[in-house]
Amino acid sequence: MSRRFAAVLATSLIATLAGGCGAGAGPGDSGVQLTVSRDFGRVPLLQRSLTGLPESETVMRLLSANAKTETSYAGGFVDSVNGISGGQSDGRSVDWFYFVNGSEAPVGAASTKVRNGDRIWWDWRNWSAADHVPAVVGSFPEPFVHGPGSAKRLPVRIECVEIESAPCRQVSKTLAAFGVPVAIGLFRASITDETLRVIVGQWAALREDQALAQLESGPASSGVYAEPASNGARIDLLNPDGKTVRSLGAGAGLVAATGLSGQPPVWAITGTNAAGVAAAAAAFNESQLRRHYAVALAPGSAKVLGLPLTGGGR
Repeated sequence: MSRRFAAVLATSLIATLAGGCGAGAGPGDSGVQLTVSRDFGRVPLLQRSLTGLPESETVMRLLSANAKTETSYAGGFVDSVNGISGGQSDGRSVDWFYFVNGSEAPVGAASTKVRNGDRIWWDWRNWSAADHVPAVVGSFPEPFVHGPGSAKRLPVRIECVEIESAPCRQVSKTLAAFGVPVAIGLFRASITDETLRVIVGQWAALREDQALAQLESGPASSGVYAEPASNGARIDLLNPDGKTVRSLGAGAGLVAATGLSGQPPVWAITGTNAAGVAAAAAAFNESQLRRHYAVALAPGSAKVLGLPLTGGGR
């Protein structure tokens, strides 16, 4: 979102709050994680686990209590955190953005209540290629444990192109280890509303999903800095400017999340072939995904590549 639009949004939210409206309060008394970073999570600035928070706590107050902040529009818009300001940097538009449980918040931080178990992530980034990032993978195991954003916990459905495959079983086992009950079904076998969906399979099949199809149009559409080829044979990895800096072929994997407006996020555990899907499923864990917007895996490598990649300037 542009700074001008964000400022207008912040102003309208403040007016709404003044009128007595806003999100309902939820429990916020223990187990909240606050992360502050820059450059798509690449540079960590602050990491805290907080307990004893009041039920009225908001994301904005939580940040201000743990970092030096400067705000505008009556406290509705974050201008800087610990001296790192939004605006322009090296000719690029940069600002502070925040996610709750891996989902881009639909309202301003001053009106978003903090709930028990929430993972709040503030990140300063270049938004010239994508001013809207619906979802990220870096707060895993959220949104599966407590629900996306400020929404309630949602049912989880794993949809597999090959339901008996090892990657399908592995993804299910990973979520079960966090106590997440899941339903498993064939990809596109049913329509599921108000459900968190994790789709497992090769990209040539997954591209039929309406939300995931956005990846082929680039980060301006999907918020994901990877563009799979329509035939599924290649995944282009992009830099923060949206430029391709590396292309992966057979055996490449990808773990990413996106979404359509007003709908829960959709996760993709995918690859260019069966080996790529297996690599992506193996990376579907907290240590591999932490503080990444999305991750790719090069053929034959278990080391994740955090997206966007660096390098390859304008």
